[in-house]
Amino acid sequence: MTPDEILRDKLRKIEALFAGAATPGEKAAAGAAAERIRLRLGQAAGKEKSIEMKFSIPDVWSRQLFIALCRRYGLRPYRHPRMHRQSIMLKGPKSFMEQVLWPEFQESNAALLAYLSEITEKVIREEVHRETGDAEEIDDPQKVWR
Repeated sequence: MTPDEILRDKLRKIEALFAGAATPGEKAAAGAAAERIRLRLGQAAGKEKSIEMKFSIPDVWSRQLFIALCRRYGLRPYRHPRMHRQSIMLKGPKSFMEQVLWPEFQESNAALLAYLSEITEKVIREEVHRETGDAEEIDDPQKVWR
């Protein structure tokens, strides 16, 4: 499997997990997971009042993922005028946002960031310089520059 296929598979499994899949067979059928999550959202919306929540996500890739997850489940992310780009507002059942949407985002985001980090390091190692480690730490900067 390519790294891209591995990431896609991992995201499908994360989605199936939060959809409440009970058996390995259900987890394998991750295509229906989004529908099960939308059902859970509908059930929560019928039982509790929607609230407005603010999410602050500074990383552009993470923010893009969060917005896409919201839209996948029929939620409409927005910003008020003059809000920072990293701020995302969302109206919905609090229990759904706290127990399903945010945890799914966190797990999916961790998988996405690991993938992006791996690809970035590979490109830098192959095209810029083979050493991709952090800068070395030195005790006395004065000694180095003299």
